[in-house]
Amino acid sequence: MHFTARRWLLAFAAVGLLASGTSTYVHYRLLQDRGYTSFCDVNATVSCTESYLSQYGSIGGVPVALLGFLWFALAALLAWVAEGGRGDARDSAPGYLFVLSTLALAMVLYLGYAAFFVLKVVCVLCVATYIAVAGLFILSGSLMDFPMTTLPNRLVRDFRRLLTSPVALVIAIVFAGGAATAIAFFPREPSVEQAPTIANAQKQAGAQTEFERWYFSQKIADPGVPMDGAKVLVVKFNDYQCPACGQSHREYKPVLAKYAATHPGAVRLVTKDYPLDPECNFNTPNGVHQAACEAAVAARLAARNGKEAAMAEWLYANQAGLTPQAVKQAAASVGGVTDFDAQYQKTIEAVKADIAAGGAINIRSTPTFVINGRMIAGSLPAQYFDEAIALELKRAGVKE
Repeated sequence: MHFTARRWLLAFAAVGLLASGTSTYVHYRLLQDRGYTSFCDVNATVSCTESYLSQYGSIGGVPVALLGFLWFALAALLAWVAEGGRGDARDSAPGYLFVLSTLALAMVLYLGYAAFFVLKVVCVLCVATYIAVAGLFILSGSLMDFPMTTLPNRLVRDFRRLLTSPVALVIAIVFAGGAATAIAFFPREPSVEQAPTIANAQKQAGAQTEFERWYFSQKIADPGVPMDGAKVLVVKFNDYQCPACGQSHREYKPVLAKYAATHPGAVRLVTKDYPLDPECNFNTPNGVHQAACEAAVAARLAARNGKEAAMAEWLYANQAGLTPQAVKQAAASVGGVTDFDAQYQKTIEAVKADIAAGGAINIRSTPTFVINGRMIAGSLPAQYFDEAIALELKRAGVKE
C-alpha cells in the first residue's frame, strides 16, 4: 500500500511540475507578446490569459506560475526521496511534503476562489496544479507514520546529514541557485505598489533618468489623431473585454482628472477601439474576447445618448461574464440604446476603421498607448503614466 502511494506521490508531483512549467512558459510569452494566444485560451470564460494577467497572477511582480513551478520542483525532489530514498530521510520526506502541501493547499484554495468567483474564469492549467496539490496533500498525510511534533527534530537531523552528503548538497545548491536566478531574471511588469511616487522619483535622480531614457527610447508612431489644441495627446487602443484595459482605465482616471484641473485642455485622451475578437478584427484570428466587438459598438451607440462613460464603466465591471447578448441588454438598460441590431453594421464599420488605424502602426495587444507619438504596449503603473505626461508637458514648455 505504502509503495503504491509513494509512486502516486511522484506521479502527482510530475503532473504539477508539467502543468506549472507550461503555465510559466505561457506567462513568459504573454509578458513578451501580449498578442500571444495559448492553447488553453478557449473563450472568455475558459482562459489562462485572463487569470495570468489579473492581479492574482503575480505576487510582488513574480508570476504565480513560476513560484508554482519551483514549489513542484521541490515537491518532486521530496517525492523522489520518499519513493526511492533510504533510511530516515525516506521516512521523513512525506512529513516535509505534508507541511509544504498544507501551505500550498491554502494558497490554491485562495487562487481557485479568485479565479472561479471573482474573475469568473477557468484556467485549465491552474486546475491541473490544484488537483496535483490536493493529491500530494492527501497522500503525504496518509504516508506519515510519525507524530508531527517530531518533525522539527527530524528536520535538524536531516539537514545535518545533507551537509555531509556531497550529492545532496550539490542538488540543494543547484536548486536554490536556479530558483533565485529564475525569480531575479524572469520578465515582469511592475505592479502599482512597486512603482515609486513621482515625488520619490524626483528625489532619486537616477531612477528618474532611467525612466526618461526608457520612455524616450520607445517606438514612434502616428495614430492619425489630431492634437486639437492639446499639448499632450494620449491615444488608447482599447478592448472593453481586456482586464488590463479596465485596470488602466480605473488607475489613470485620477491622473487625467488632476491634469484637467491643473492644466485645462492641455491633456487629451482619445480611445480607439481594438477588440481582440476575430468577428470584427482580422488582425486577431485567435482572439478570445468574443463579445468585444459588440462592446465597442455598445459604447459608441451609448455615446449618442451621452452615456458612453456609464456604458464603459459597466463593460469594464462585467468583463468576465460578457456575452454578445449580455452586451445588447446592457446597451439598452445602461446606455439607452434601443436600436442596437439596426445600427450594428454601420457602427461596426467605424470600429473597423479604428482597427485599421491600429494595424497601420502594428498594434499587437491591448491596451496600447500612444503618448505624443510614443507607443507603449501594455499599461504603465499610474505613477509612471503621470510622469510620462509631465515629461511631455515639460517638452511642450508648459510650466507645472
